[in-house]
Amino acid sequence: MMAGKDSNSPQPLVAGDAEAAAANSRELRKKKRIKYLLYFIAFVIFQTAVIAIFVLTIMKVRTPKFRVRAATFDPSNSNTDAATSSFNFTMNTRLDVKNANFGKYKYEETTVNFFYRGTPVGEVSIPKSSVGWRSTKKVNVVVKLGSDKVQSSSELGSELKAGILRINSRAEMKGKVRLIFIFSKKKSTNMDCSMDIAITPPQLVNISCK
Repeated sequence: MMAGKDSNSPQPLVAGDAEAAAANSRELRKKKRIKYLLYFIAFVIFQTAVIAIFVLTIMKVRTPKFRVRAATFDPSNSNTDAATSSFNFTMNTRLDVKNANFGKYKYEETTVNFFYRGTPVGEVSIPKSSVGWRSTKKVNVVVKLGSDKVQSSSELGSELKAGILRINSRAEMKGKVRLIFIFSKKKSTNMDCSMDIAITPPQLVNISCK
């Protein structure tokens, strides 16, 4: 009976087995450390990518666009005379202020000037206001166009006879873009548009803005 008990009792670990177990434990700990390090590196890369996208898209300040979009005319206050090279128009004009930023754009009072061959023929003031983030504000104004300051010329008379009058509009709009309530940055935009007035009946065509 004593001999049977001795044969079934657990044998003590020899020195080689103990060293193998310790080495295996160290290897497992090393693999865990490497795994955690890889997780940390992946997290840092992900966070860096998120911050880069945030800076390059949301925090990037874009220049708003200020343009002439359309117009109608009041026939009772619109007339031309090719013989005297003169014209007068009342133009109900729609202007657009487009803000592509992720923040509100507040702009100051702005004057839009209209020209015929470099000579002023009309102007209109736009009250200060604001445009919401990633939106377009439509501004309706009445513009009085007249040839009082234009010297009588064969070019103007010819254009009036042909029924097409080419004019330009220019303006500088100053303002600030406020990004996600954190900071604001000054941003100006320039209007530089050309367009034709088809005289009979009066209508605005061929609008082109830079």
